[in-house]
Amino acid sequence: MNIIVVGAGIAGLSTAWALVKAGHSVSIVEQGPIPNPMAASGDHHRIIRRAYGAATGYGGLITEAYAAWDELWADLGENHLDPRGFICISREEGDDTDAYRDGLVAGGYPFETVAPDEAILRWPFLAPDSFRYVIHSSDGGALHCRKIASGLAAWLKAHGANVYENTKVESIDSREGTVDLEGGETMRADRIVVTAGAWVLKLFPMLDGELKTYRTALAYVEPPADLKAAWEKAPVILDVGGKTDGYMIPPSGGAGMKFGSGLHKVRTSDADWNREPVEGEGEAIRNLFSPPIARIEEYRITEVVTCAYTFTADETFFAHDEGRCLVVSACSGHGYKFGAAVGRRVAEAVGDGDVEGLKAWLKAEVA
Repeated sequence: MNIIVVGAGIAGLSTAWALVKAGHSVSIVEQGPIPNPMAASGDHHRIIRRAYGAATGYGGLITEAYAAWDELWADLGENHLDPRGFICISREEGDDTDAYRDGLVAGGYPFETVAPDEAILRWPFLAPDSFRYVIHSSDGGALHCRKIASGLAAWLKAHGANVYENTKVESIDSREGTVDLEGGETMRADRIVVTAGAWVLKLFPMLDGELKTYRTALAYVEPPADLKAAWEKAPVILDVGGKTDGYMIPPSGGAGMKFGSGLHKVRTSDADWNREPVEGEGEAIRNLFSPPIARIEEYRITEVVTCAYTFTADETFFAHDEGRCLVVSACSGHGYKFGAAVGRRVAEAVGDGDVEGLKAWLKAEVA
């Protein structure tokens, strides 16, 4: 088939990769450069981990995610995963770390529970008397997003795909199978896969009831000099406990150290809204992490990066089939780790027509 993929984040690039491998003729269209720093998957690094609450099946899907990434590394000739493991910090009974621990136990996945005194010896950036316990797993780390995007774009070009950068899509006719570009050109395809992330509502506004867009931001920081060595070898911090909904990625893959929190987001109807950082925004994000991080005021803000994400009410992934068009959103802030696996599954559904099976997989209803 002749297939157009709209959007070259991780879902679009991986889908194009899998479609090319399946023998289809593929064009991928991206409104910015590849990688696009404005896109949700255009940042330097993202977390991969098996920890999920016991009620979700996404922990089990990580096995397939790792297999898909391994296939991708083999094709690219480079591995862009830093397998430094992860920790979660519990500060209150019933917080997310308690839920992650229960999910790891239910799944039979290996981890260790570390008492506060031992945790402070191993990770001296933690503040004494600020947490209940830490769970540590070696099954996780950081994926280097921009290196992955650059590698996939180069692979696609080398394997016959048409890669259109800085090409904005104005509209899509799902019945006719046409894509209208900003410059007036129209592209036609047997099938269109839309992986436009937070911009999908500009193309399909009727999905606003199912997808919600938020503007958020991330703070890159430089730690105190005497703690740099500890952070260089530290695991990813998936959760800092309490109600912060915060994560931290140590320096990895040539990129700096990053703080992000689910508390720091604003609902918007426009993915391009207010993308310039606001004065003091980095410090506001950083300060959410004390406790359990000690001496937080000594972490110097080096950069603030804004992001736009789509979320579903139940924080599962999303698919919508309409005419010749399949809309896919690996959304809700935890989709990147499944990117290569999502691409393989979407390509399979395009090939065999089993969109309902794809939807069930995206919601982790089947293994």
